[in-house]
Amino acid sequence: MSKPRTGVYPGTFDPITKGHMDIIQRATRIVDHLVVAVARNDGKGPLFSTDERVELVRADVAPLVAQGISIEVRSFDVLLMHFAASVGATTVVRGLRAVSDFEYEFQMAGMNAKINPVIETVFLMASDRYQFISSRFVKEIGRLGGDIAPFVSPLVAKRLNEQFARKGLVAD
Repeated sequence: MSKPRTGVYPGTFDPITKGHMDIIQRATRIVDHLVVAVARNDGKGPLFSTDERVELVRADVAPLVAQGISIEVRSFDVLLMHFAASVGATTVVRGLRAVSDFEYEFQMAGMNAKINPVIETVFLMASDRYQFISSRFVKEIGRLGGDIAPFVSPLVAKRLNEQFARKGLVAD
């Protein structure tokens, strides 16, 4: 019996979008166990705390877990390759939305391969219907009073709107 393949799908997930969920669902077809790794990344000035982002990702993946799909959600604040090795991952999964993502991701994959050549980076192209979604755009649309329901789960939309109201970020 072969050892289960563990993959890591890292990101800030501020917030998790339907595009992220598409990559998560598809990644579970190529690994036996997926660790969704929520980067602390305080330098990016996230709207949600790390704990809140982990909670939202766990809520969004709960239906998949209920179906018996092996997904774990954890935060990390070390080098990705060190984190991936610590969870026994053989694969890092990255999503690509557009050609503009490729150069950055290509460079990152090269650096990661130098740090740990045993862990492979696998790129999944975003599905057509999700290529344009980014957390940054979702936050901007929501902050300006637009409808974010097509881009995130109902819980995430509710929490985003609450966060904007609490921080006084909603435009008049």
